[in-house]
Amino acid sequence: MTDRRPARVAALQAALADLQLDALLVTALPNIRYLTGFSGSNALLVATARGDLLLLTDFRYQTQVADEVGDLARVVIAEQSTWAALWRELPTLHGVELLGFEGAALVHRDFERLLNDGQRWQWRPVRDVVETLRERKDPGELALIETAAGIATTALAATLPVLRAGLTETAIAGVLERALREAGSEAFPFPTIVASGPRSALPHARSSSRAVGSGEFLLLDFGAVHGGYCSDITRTVVIGRADDEQRATYAAVAAAQAHACAEVRAGMRGSEGDALARDHLAAAGLAAWFGHSLGHGIGLEVHEGPRLASSADAILPVDAVVTVEPGVYRPGWGGVRIEDDVHLSSAGPRRLTEFTRELLELG
Repeated sequence: MTDRRPARVAALQAALADLQLDALLVTALPNIRYLTGFSGSNALLVATARGDLLLLTDFRYQTQVADEVGDLARVVIAEQSTWAALWRELPTLHGVELLGFEGAALVHRDFERLLNDGQRWQWRPVRDVVETLRERKDPGELALIETAAGIATTALAATLPVLRAGLTETAIAGVLERALREAGSEAFPFPTIVASGPRSALPHARSSSRAVGSGEFLLLDFGAVHGGYCSDITRTVVIGRADDEQRATYAAVAAAQAHACAEVRAGMRGSEGDALARDHLAAAGLAAWFGHSLGHGIGLEVHEGPRLASSADAILPVDAVVTVEPGVYRPGWGGVRIEDDVHLSSAGPRRLTEFTRELLELG
């Protein structure tokens, strides 16, 4: 497989030149992984406008960093603190005086390190420099996300036959998470959401000890991780038989989701993508119950750019992967959400999470 890291570093060089920065201190671990391939939990990266990379980590990752990074970066294994090693190594990068730092990722304690120990250099906060590069997925990234999507749907198929009234939400989450592991998921990109009955009206409910009742909605929101890349899928089913009101609400959400998945395009503004489903639900008289945005980018993180939201003016880039997840949430009654991951290719949108979107009545 083609090594895409040099192209990513070159794109970052161009971004630093536009910002008139000599270098960028990268502290967000997903950004470090994107640029270098290093997946450890402790690292600092300095990327210069000349294309040099200085990666600092600790003894625990001495073998791993060599395997994952190779000769792409100059690697320093810190004897004690990676920050102490940074101040020792930074003067060796000639021509570096003005550095950017990731304002959204740097905690205050580490910002104080810049003020106290980094006074030799000038520092400027920047936002979304690497994150913007990450919005466009290359073929390798797309393949990893698609595999993660397949793992998630395989796990869902294994879980649905087990579902019945009387099981608790946490028990169902356990069945689903075991199925994810057995299907090959490296981790869970977020805590699995299992919400039943009135609790299905909570968009980000925590799985609870509540037992699922017959005739209730059961909402399952979960994902898989493969090669560090995430998938994110939601399906809502009924345990037992659905009533007419449940069927009508589900049908409206399914129609809005199908329309958005078919019509969302690279080149749209994020707000235009959001409106595809929101206007559909408004026509059904349900817009008041759809309180969150339509979707978000997905990749090394389960929530990343771009955004599909009424407030999102940015253009959706070609080869982004986004979630499309309209929902209707009525307090005290229940909720429905249907979510798929969609690749915004130059030829149009393509769903990566292929699983039935028909209303399933189980148990």
